[in-house]
Amino acid sequence: MDSLIGTYECKVDAKGRLMMPVALKKQLSPVLEEGFVLRRSVFQKCLELYPMAEWQVLMQKINKLNKFKKKNNDFIRRFTAGVKMVEVDVNGRLLIPKDLTVFANISKNIVVASAINIVEIWDKDLYEQAIDDAADDFAELAEEVMGQDDEDYGIS
Repeated sequence: MDSLIGTYECKVDAKGRLMMPVALKKQLSPVLEEGFVLRRSVFQKCLELYPMAEWQVLMQKINKLNKFKKKNNDFIRRFTAGVKMVEVDVNGRLLIPKDLTVFANISKNIVVASAINIVEIWDKDLYEQAIDDAADDFAELAEEVMGQDDEDYGIS
């Protein structure tokens, strides 16, 4: 799947249903029928929505871990804790299970943000705080993660 694009402010209804933004739904249309996996993020208080094919790629990597090592078993257990299969219904809504809304502090106002091949679902206030917290050191982080030495570009 190509990378997803966009950040959208949305609302969740009292039953925990999110109306998928039209632009995001169009991008996901080739994979809507396959369903999705929704899980807790490892590093943030948000949820990650994986198209089923992306989830299967990740599970193939995790399945290669030696399950006779305790740390691997602990990782697998924690990584898959609270994982749910979800679908977008005929009305374009995604039901966020109660335990996951509690984990991510999701109440009414949320942000749905693309993260390359998955979608993050955030409480709006927590998303804005995470963006603000990262703003100060983003230039440094960008250089560290994406910066290349000149020789990588054929410049001596």
